[in-house]
Amino acid sequence: MKKAFIIAILLLLPSCGPLEEEGIYTLYRASVLDENMRIHVATFNAKAGNDYNQGNCRIAEDLFQSQPRVIVKYWCEKGSYRK
Repeated sequence: MKKAFIIAILLLLPSCGPLEEEGIYTLYRASVLDENMRIHVATFNAKAGNDYNQGNCRIAEDLFQSQPRVIVKYWCEKGSYRK
Protein backbone atom coordinates (compact mmCIF):
# COMPACT_ATOMS: atom_id res chain seq x y z
CA MET A 1 0.00 0.00 0.00
CA LYS A 2 2.72 2.50 0.97
CA LYS A 3 4.80 1.62 -2.08
CA ALA A 4 1.86 2.21 -4.45
CA PHE A 5 1.14 5.55 -2.78
CA ILE A 6 4.76 6.69 -3.14
CA ILE A 7 4.83 5.66 -6.79
CA ALA A 8 1.60 7.57 -7.43
CA ILE A 9 3.04 10.70 -5.83
CA LEU A 10 6.25 10.44 -7.86
CA LEU A 11 4.25 10.08 -11.07
CA LEU A 12 2.25 13.21 -10.25
CA LEU A 13 5.23 15.42 -9.37
CA PRO A 14 6.09 16.40 -12.97
CA SER A 15 2.58 17.80 -13.40
CA CYS A 16 3.03 20.16 -10.43
CA GLY A 17 5.14 22.58 -12.44
CA PRO A 18 8.18 22.92 -14.64
CA LEU A 19 11.43 21.60 -13.27
CA GLU A 20 13.55 23.52 -15.77
CA GLU A 21 14.40 27.21 -15.58
CA GLU A 22 12.62 28.10 -18.82
CA GLY A 23 9.85 30.61 -18.24
CA ILE A 24 10.46 31.12 -14.51
CA TYR A 25 10.63 34.64 -13.08
CA THR A 26 11.43 35.72 -9.53
CA LEU A 27 10.45 38.93 -7.77
CA TYR A 28 12.99 40.47 -5.39
CA ARG A 29 13.16 43.56 -3.22
CA ALA A 30 15.93 45.51 -1.56
CA SER A 31 16.18 46.07 2.18
CA VAL A 32 15.43 49.33 3.94
CA LEU A 33 18.86 49.01 5.57
CA ASP A 34 20.80 47.79 2.51
CA GLU A 35 19.71 48.75 -1.01
CA ASN A 36 22.02 46.06 -2.47
CA MET A 37 20.39 43.21 -0.54
CA ARG A 38 18.25 40.77 -2.57
CA ILE A 39 15.21 39.56 -0.66
CA HIS A 40 13.01 36.92 -2.29
CA VAL A 41 9.36 37.97 -2.57
CA ALA A 42 7.80 35.51 -5.02
CA THR A 43 8.56 33.04 -7.80
CA PHE A 44 6.37 32.84 -10.90
CA ASN A 45 6.61 29.41 -12.51
CA ALA A 46 3.18 28.60 -13.93
CA LYS A 47 3.02 26.13 -16.79
CA ALA A 48 1.52 28.86 -18.99
CA GLY A 49 5.07 29.85 -19.87
CA ASN A 50 7.50 32.70 -20.21
CA ASP A 51 5.22 35.58 -21.23
CA TYR A 52 2.61 34.72 -18.60
CA ASN A 53 5.14 34.46 -15.76
CA GLN A 54 7.07 37.54 -16.80
CA GLY A 55 3.82 39.54 -17.10
CA ASN A 56 2.61 38.48 -13.67
CA CYS A 57 6.00 39.24 -12.12
CA ARG A 58 5.95 42.74 -13.66
CA ILE A 59 2.39 43.34 -12.44
CA ALA A 60 3.37 42.31 -8.90
CA GLU A 61 6.50 44.47 -9.10
CA ASP A 62 4.43 47.51 -10.11
CA LEU A 63 1.78 46.87 -7.44
CA PHE A 64 4.34 46.56 -4.66
CA GLN A 65 6.40 49.51 -5.88
CA SER A 66 3.42 51.85 -6.24
CA GLN A 67 2.20 51.45 -2.66
CA PRO A 68 2.29 54.67 -0.63
CA ARG A 69 5.43 55.14 1.48
CA VAL A 70 7.30 52.19 -0.10
CA ILE A 71 10.95 53.17 -0.21
CA VAL A 72 12.60 49.89 -1.25
CA LYS A 73 13.11 48.85 -4.85
CA TYR A 74 11.29 45.81 -6.34
CA TRP A 75 12.47 44.03 -9.49
CA CYS A 76 11.98 40.86 -11.53
CA GLU A 77 14.70 38.54 -12.77
CA LYS A 78 14.48 35.60 -15.13
CA GLY A 79 15.08 32.26 -13.40
CA SER A 80 14.55 30.72 -9.99
CA TYR A 81 15.54 32.37 -6.72
CA ARG A 82 19.26 33.04 -6.31
CA LYS A 83 21.01 34.66 -3.36
